[in-house]
Amino acid sequence: MLVGLGAVGVASAGAGLGTTAYFNDTESFDGNTLTAGSLDLFVHVDYSEDQGSYASYSTPPGSFINGNVVGQIDDNAIVTTEDESLSIQVSDLKPGDSGEGEFCFSIVNNPAYMWMCGEVTANDENGQNEPEMDVDSTVGEGMGELADAMQVTVSYCTAAGETGEEIISGSLADVMSALDNGVPLSGDGDADAPLADRPVFEGVDAPFDDDNEPVIAEQCVCFEWEVPFEVGNEIQSDSVEFDFEFYAVQSRHNDGTHNPCITSREVEGFGKSDYDDADVLWASKARNGGSNTFELIVGDDNANADTDDYDFGGSSFDGELTVAYDADTGEASLEIANGTTADVSYAVSDAAGDVISIVARGDDASHLASVSNVRVNGSAPTGPDAVEADGAETVSLLIEDVDASADWELTADVAFEGLDNDPSASDENPAVYVEVIDA
Repeated sequence: MLVGLGAVGVASAGAGLGTTAYFNDTESFDGNTLTAGSLDLFVHVDYSEDQGSYASYSTPPGSFINGNVVGQIDDNAIVTTEDESLSIQVSDLKPGDSGEGEFCFSIVNNPAYMWMCGEVTANDENGQNEPEMDVDSTVGEGMGELADAMQVTVSYCTAAGETGEEIISGSLADVMSALDNGVPLSGDGDADAPLADRPVFEGVDAPFDDDNEPVIAEQCVCFEWEVPFEVGNEIQSDSVEFDFEFYAVQSRHNDGTHNPCITSREVEGFGKSDYDDADVLWASKARNGGSNTFELIVGDDNANADTDDYDFGGSSFDGELTVAYDADTGEASLEIANGTTADVSYAVSDAAGDVISIVARGDDASHLASVSNVRVNGSAPTGPDAVEADGAETVSLLIEDVDASADWELTADVAFEGLDNDPSASDENPAVYVEVIDA
């Protein structure tokens, strides 16, 4: 929501020496009204599929999504039919089946940056050669053949059906992993547009014109899927469910880097403790030292990790921290730099987490561990982007709603005070940990 701001200036004059009263004058401004602006997103949907002689499906003409309301425009009024998102269900899926959807946008009253988000909500694995079961699980665990077998392409397109540049492609599992962390969209259809200050989607006066025809931005997003013939019998009885979400964020006073697909919050103590039955899958640490060293570490745990001695250069340190995961190689890495750079890396055994916890820690009044300007894949989470432990405390910043099994990179500015520059010291604080949690 956009908020209009205004101010009334006040003018005054002082009397000269020798006068017996202040000069004064009053100008009145009566009946003022400040009206907040608005930003409404409508998503116009066309969908079709080809299952040969078995079935075909398309949405009714004029169907659209308005938040969580599905309906049609009737005499310029929104007629809601049910309080839920548009749902498309495909049954009896077989090799050779395919489908495609087109999403076009009406952003009413104000231009906006657009984001596309998504997640797998259920992955039921009932394979022909497996014991009968009905398990909702994360893609990549167990069998999950259908999510890995379906091939998906998301690309820019126009309402006229012209296909533009590819945004992302791969298996359904891969595409949804990327969408889980948020994919920025560009108003000019440039898939390589930089994140900050990228072209916006222009606003319109209404989602439909007087003839009830959609009034939409130039760029739409198309989603195509197919099950290759080569898949064979491995997907029999399997099913997968997933969600798409589109966000419009006002472009005024923004640079487009705030990511609505991931959220953040600050908690006391280690982030893992804020969840029931959570596991730390792998961790990276930049800390004052352990076992008489200045230490960097990344790995499954302290015993299964890559470590390096690191001299922070004195009692205080200001630098940059980068933690990343490469889904192709399974390598996790930690890099710290303040003119000189040091890094460690390790092939972690399990990366399928859904929370990244940034822990700032100290255990002495002289300690300060500060992390600021946190960015995930260049974008800021919705919520705080900094955390600090001042003195003897432990505080965590939780980055939630992520898929840590996809490629990602976290960058931040870090500062330490109270470092012990004695090589014989065993104090492990102040420190910053970045932990991947399965919550």
